[in-house]
Amino acid sequence: MGRALADIARFEDYLTRQGVVVLKFYLNLSYQEQKKRFMERLDKPDKNWKFSASDIRERQYWGDYMHAYEEAIRATASKAAPWFVVPADNKWFTRLVVAAAIVEAVERLDLAYPKMTPEQMKDLAVAREELKAEG
Repeated sequence: MGRALADIARFEDYLTRQGVVVLKFYLNLSYQEQKKRFMERLDKPDKNWKFSASDIRERQYWGDYMHAYEEAIRATASKAAPWFVVPADNKWFTRLVVAAAIVEAVERLDLAYPKMTPEQMKDLAVAREELKAEG
């Protein structure tokens, strides 16, 4: 897995050097909350479609998954392409944290409408007069 993670880190570095904003979110759901959500999927007919028996089998590998996630985050985290490890047991809080991180990233872009040059302003004035003259 080491080479793949190094490739990911290099690719993200390339993207950021090209001006792409990279934000990565790991939604950290607890073992207990996962069980609760699985039970809801089993207990509520309208949620049955979300359930997969393989999810239960995979729970036995929880520790392995956590180790792999930690390794991936550690290997690919950078100042230019940060990871946000977000507690995910409460959906409203998870959404709030993710939205806040995105808003902050967009605000850091310091976006503004392009400034018009005097020549462009003259062109606009001419266009306005031509449109008025059409009647």
